[in-house]
Amino acid sequence: MKRYLFILLLISIAMSCSQKSAQMSGNPVFEGWYADPEAIIYGDEYWIFPTTSEVTGPDGKAYIPDRETKAINKSYNAQTYMDAFSSKDLVNWTKHSKVLSIENISWLEYALWAPSVIHANGKYYLFFGANDIQNDNEYGGIGVAVSDKPEGPYKDALGKPLISSIINGAQPIDQFVFKDDDGSYYMYYGGWRNCNMVRLSDDLLSIIPFEDGEMYKSVTPDQYVEGPFMMKRNGKYYFMWSEGGWGGPDYSVAYAIADSPFGPFNRIGKILQQDPDVATGAGHHSVFTLPDGECYIVYHRRPLGDTEANHRQVCIDKMEFDENGYIKPVKITKEGIAARKLK
Repeated sequence: MKRYLFILLLISIAMSCSQKSAQMSGNPVFEGWYADPEAIIYGDEYWIFPTTSEVTGPDGKAYIPDRETKAINKSYNAQTYMDAFSSKDLVNWTKHSKVLSIENISWLEYALWAPSVIHANGKYYLFFGANDIQNDNEYGGIGVAVSDKPEGPYKDALGKPLISSIINGAQPIDQFVFKDDDGSYYMYYGGWRNCNMVRLSDDLLSIIPFEDGEMYKSVTPDQYVEGPFMMKRNGKYYFMWSEGGWGGPDYSVAYAIADSPFGPFNRIGKILQQDPDVATGAGHHSVFTLPDGECYIVYHRRPLGDTEANHRQVCIDKMEFDENGYIKPVKITKEGIAARKLK
C-alpha cells in the first residue's frame, strides 16, 4: 500500500511539473487598457512599465485625439499616472498601482506616457513624456523621475523637463535610455517622424555633449514614426522603431542593424505587424533579453473588431534570429509564451 501511495505521489508531482511547464502567459498578459510597454529585468523579476491608455473629451467620454496632424488638445487628462507590473515567471503578474503620478510631477498637466526605465547609481530611473507639447511655446517634454525601489513611488528629479524643445523636428516624446558596454548612456527619442539621439550624464539627470561637441544628433531611419528602441547583440546594434498610424491597423515595428550606436540605421524591414486572425495595430515595443540570449518582444495591440484607438493591450511573443543575425518576423499569438523563471 505504501509503495502504491508513493507511486501516486510521484505521478502527482510529475503531472504538477508538467502542467507548470505548460503554463502560458496568454495575450494580453494582464487586464486593462495599456500601451507603449517598457520591459526590463531587475534581479530575478520581469517588469513592465506601460502607458495608461485612457483619454477623455470635454463631456467625460472617450475621445480619440489626432497626433499626426499635431492638433492642440488637452484630452489626455485621464493619463496622469502610470502603473507597473512584475512577474517571476512571465505568466503571473502583480500590479503596482500609480508608481508615478501627477502628485509627484509639479509641471505635469496631462498626457503622461511612454516610460523608459533603467537601474543605475543604486537607484531606479523612470523617464517619461508629459503634456504632449506641439510647439516651443508650450511647457512640457521629457522628464525623469527617481525611486529607491522598482515599484516606486517615483518622484520628479528635476522639477522641470530634461528636454522641452522641438529639435530637428522631433516632438520630445517616446524616449528610450540605452547603456552601452563602455558605460555610456544614450537616449533615443522623438515623434512626428523624426528621431534624435542624446548623451546622458553619469547621474542621468542632464544632457552632455558628444565627443564632436554636438548635443542632439538626428538618427531618423526611413519610414520612422515614433517609439525607438535599441539593443545590442553579438557586437551589433539593433535599432527598432514604430511605423504607421498609432491609432490604425497599420501600426508596426521595423528595424536596422549597425556597427555603432550612432548608426547609420538603414531600414531592413518589418518584424512586427497585425495578423487579421489575431489582433490589429501591433507596435511600440520593447524586448526582454534573458541571460541565455533568448528574447521576448513586449508590445501593444488592439482586439479584433475594436476600432477605439486607445483600446490597447500589452502582449508578449517570441522574438527569434536567423543564422545571419537578422530578426525573424514575429508571429503574434493569442497563447503568448511559456512560463519561465530567471532563477
